[in-house]
Amino acid sequence: MVSVIGGLELYPSLIMKTNPSLCNRILVAAIIIPVLLLFAWLGGWFFAILIALVVSLAVYELWGLFNKNGYHPALVLLLFFTPLAVLMRYRLEFQYSDVFLALLILSAMFYHVVRQKNGGTNSATSLFITIGAPLYLGWLGAYAISLRNLDNGLFWLLLVLAVNSMADTGAYALGSHFGRHKMFPQVSPHKSWEGYFGGIATGVLTGLAIAALSQPFMPAISLMQGVILGLVIPVLAPMGDFGESLIKRNFNVKDSSTILLDHGGFLDRIDSALWAVVIGYYLVLVIGF
Repeated sequence: MVSVIGGLELYPSLIMKTNPSLCNRILVAAIIIPVLLLFAWLGGWFFAILIALVVSLAVYELWGLFNKNGYHPALVLLLFFTPLAVLMRYRLEFQYSDVFLALLILSAMFYHVVRQKNGGTNSATSLFITIGAPLYLGWLGAYAISLRNLDNGLFWLLLVLAVNSMADTGAYALGSHFGRHKMFPQVSPHKSWEGYFGGIATGVLTGLAIAALSQPFMPAISLMQGVILGLVIPVLAPMGDFGESLIKRNFNVKDSSTILLDHGGFLDRIDSALWAVVIGYYLVLVIGF
């Protein structure tokens, strides 16, 4: 990564001419990755606010996809309850989750009943989008906070995210070169079984390598724990990618937005990570102590 970024500084025009998409991806990653690492290291309110901001931007993109296609989920409720799920998780952990769910359901139903009365359309479907979106993005996204707050939470969080990211990279690289057998072409036409198993292998190697490198600093973390996380996350987390592809394919769009240039939108970037942090959290509870 460092050498590539350095190359951008020396030869920006050459890279832009040969592969502008790659240049955009590197530039965005060069901003996002240090910011994520810094706020994860700081933890506390800093990390909670960062995650709340990211899921708020993602839910806004999700609202845009539905709103442009005739559905009208309540944006004001999405932008209230989605970050609230994250901030409540940080401050209260899982306490008062019942209150959160009750308020979300009741306020969403009240909003859409009134909207239907005033001439709204597709209100029944929009009601369940309003309920589901904060759970999908806010509730699941809040597991990044839960994971960070565990003992040795910074290490577990970075391990989970690194495994997920490297597995995704491995799946893309191997699938691009060797992919012949499509997994779910009706949902995501470019994902192949070859790429999927390549991602699993990359995830296992990543988990093992990070656990091995951490031994001098964190001897309580075993190689087997790294392997387990490196195996289970790449097996299951790609379903988050398929889930978001399902939504985008329904509306015949490639990306949720263009805010991150060739990376797409925030929704595109966190799709599998949402699954990874949930799976990682519960795996760590089982194997980490």
